[in-house]
Amino acid sequence: MGCFECCIKCLGGIPYASLIATILLYAGVALFCGCGHEALSGTVNILQTYFELARTAGDTLDVFTMIDIFKYVIYGIAAAFFVYGILLMVEGFFTTGAIKDLYGDFKITTCGRCVSAWFIMLTYLFMLAWLGVTAFTSLPVYMYFNVWTICRNTTLVEGANLCLDLRQFGIVTIGEEKKICTASENFMRMCESTELNMTFHLFIVALAGAGAAVIAMVHYLMVLSANWAYVKDACRMQKYEDIKSKEEQELHDIHSTRSKERLNAYT
Repeated sequence: MGCFECCIKCLGGIPYASLIATILLYAGVALFCGCGHEALSGTVNILQTYFELARTAGDTLDVFTMIDIFKYVIYGIAAAFFVYGILLMVEGFFTTGAIKDLYGDFKITTCGRCVSAWFIMLTYLFMLAWLGVTAFTSLPVYMYFNVWTICRNTTLVEGANLCLDLRQFGIVTIGEEKKICTASENFMRMCESTELNMTFHLFIVALAGAGAAVIAMVHYLMVLSANWAYVKDACRMQKYEDIKSKEEQELHDIHSTRSKERLNAYT
């Protein structure tokens, strides 16, 4: 029974809400970073193979340089939120322990409350950031959906002459004409290739991962806010217990003093 009770006590100290949010955050970040990275690599291959777009020599900021920057941003996001998930999980363990041990010898410090408030503010900012990332990730999904629709229309409607111009999406400058039409061989090869379909679905999964990260941030906000409210109420209860104990001690001292005075007067 000793080992069983120890296991039950350990399981009772696990912050399950924070654990679920952490798993959801890691899953969302992994999907976004992994699928987003591969989708960007597939985009580079499509631009170079079918649109015959080449890298600009020198330090010119072209679409390939932007894609490389996005890849480095993905690396940073993966590392940052791996660490942040661990920090939130640790904070959940400490907060859960503080609440469960409140009526024992544990004392909640002001520093602990400040750390909880800081995590709430930081998580709220990260939630807004992930909302922006989700909106930004929807742009390539929309672009690839248009390309996929054009490819589908060419197979359904015979003789349709449709063109796809990269200037529509801001990938190249206005003076640089890079387009392929349904009559060209490159367009047919691109539509028949599995690379286009794979890149499109990778961007969709990356968008789903960003949405999962937003849900995880909202979940974290609920957990942190609830823990903050519990700790705040616990602090008030703790102050009340301290004042009550102090008053009882004073009454006990007064009663003891009067008893001694009566005993001395009697003797």
